[in-house]
Amino acid sequence: MNLRQPNANEAIGTTNRSRNVVPMSGLCTRCVDGCKGSCEIWLSSFRGREVLYPGPFGEITAGADKNYPIDYSHINIQGYAVGAKGLPEGTEANPDTAVFHAVSTETEYGWNIKVPMRVPIFTGALGSTEIARANWDHFAIGAAISGITLVCGENVCGVDPELELDSEGKVRASPEMDRRIATYRKFHEGYGEILVQLNVEDTRLGTAEYVSSKHNLDTIELKWGQGAKSIGGEIKVKTLSQATELKDRGYIVLPDPTIPEVQKAFEDGALKEFERHSRLGFVTREGFLEEVDRLREIGFRRITLKTGAYSAIELAMALRYGAEAKIDLLTIDGAPGGTGMSPWPMMNEWGIPTFYIEALTYQFAERLRQRGIRVPDIAIAGGFADEANVFKAIAMGSPHVKAVCMGRALMIPGMVGKNIAKWLEAGDLPKTVSRYGRTVPEIFVCYEELKERYHDRIAEIPLGAIAIYTYCQKFRTGLQQIMAGSRNFSLKTVSRTDLMSLTEEAEKVSGIPYVMTAHRDAAEAILDS
Repeated sequence: MNLRQPNANEAIGTTNRSRNVVPMSGLCTRCVDGCKGSCEIWLSSFRGREVLYPGPFGEITAGADKNYPIDYSHINIQGYAVGAKGLPEGTEANPDTAVFHAVSTETEYGWNIKVPMRVPIFTGALGSTEIARANWDHFAIGAAISGITLVCGENVCGVDPELELDSEGKVRASPEMDRRIATYRKFHEGYGEILVQLNVEDTRLGTAEYVSSKHNLDTIELKWGQGAKSIGGEIKVKTLSQATELKDRGYIVLPDPTIPEVQKAFEDGALKEFERHSRLGFVTREGFLEEVDRLREIGFRRITLKTGAYSAIELAMALRYGAEAKIDLLTIDGAPGGTGMSPWPMMNEWGIPTFYIEALTYQFAERLRQRGIRVPDIAIAGGFADEANVFKAIAMGSPHVKAVCMGRALMIPGMVGKNIAKWLEAGDLPKTVSRYGRTVPEIFVCYEELKERYHDRIAEIPLGAIAIYTYCQKFRTGLQQIMAGSRNFSLKTVSRTDLMSLTEEAEKVSGIPYVMTAHRDAAEAILDS
């Protein structure tokens, strides 16, 4: 089964010349001496390590395209003609009360101090990448007015050009981190929250202490790798001075900007950029519990953990150690996912795919529950982009999964809205937009709703944020329809019985009954009555 074509992909700017390609290697069946390009091997022959990364950096997000044997399309949602679970207490279920727009899509997470969200999705880690920095106002305000959580990712302080360190090498001032937190809080209305991630470098720099003391942040997130890769986040650096500064701050920068021959290659123009890498973490039970205790002593009311598509061993560690530490949310990020800056081979070929890792998560969580151990609230991540698959993920992981963490699907609207603003200003609306109108109120279907809600403050909301809100409203309505069809009027009543596997292999992996056997006993009892 050819699940992905190696050696050529638009994400890294490579193609095959030949019409026929060897499935395993991705090599052209007829490789010609004198070929002018441009497969991955051809381009790697003179650009080397650059070809590991999608590009152009800072202008795109990239999603792995490997087609796994089983995914969420291999399960479907059950529909029912009777019942109405989750209506407000005291409400009689009938055709007048069980209407789809009465469905509540709100969810919450947290061990004791809960965080409510208007819809069961939130942003992935928007950290030190250029995409996150350049679009932050759109992403942050959009998340705040939509009532969802925003994760400010790793290394934001560490790459801040205006970062100030004290005599001990700890963060004294980070204007970029200040901007990010203030932007979200400007429109925050009690639903969702902003939280900051910590990796090895963030811990060394004292990022947790800074955001706690200066911003009184409630929640901090520890991180064990990432969904699409295990080696931590990277960014590309375009200047020798910035590369040297980041190395001085303790980061791994490759090629090493302090080496004379590297400096010469950069001056000659052969070397055009540097990579800033984060260090690998090393997880132990004792170290994890001690770090959680340390963060609580600093003043954080909630501790969350983000872990990637590691083996079943690390998944068990995250669940068991998280339960012992009483963390408030465990986000499990499966492969392949998408990102702004990840090694392309790792995104496609590394880690447990989302469907499989959620199946394992449910099995492990139930094993702990049967022992009387309370499992942290869970969020699943890794390639989600629509309400149907979010419903499936919540149902498949019920009652443990409370939400889905999204990356690119919540970033795209922000960039769309931002670009519509640019096109309007330039008087150059593409036909794909102008067909709906030529003014903001005409183009954005939710504009008048937001204007009524915010009045004069509407001018402070960028169009990228309005676009995210509009997407979330579509998501909410679509989810309400799906939930009503399964007779769930609250997310708290959604369960695994609301799903069926379309293949026996999907049943074997997930434990969700095969379509031909799901509810079969009850159906036959009716026939035999």
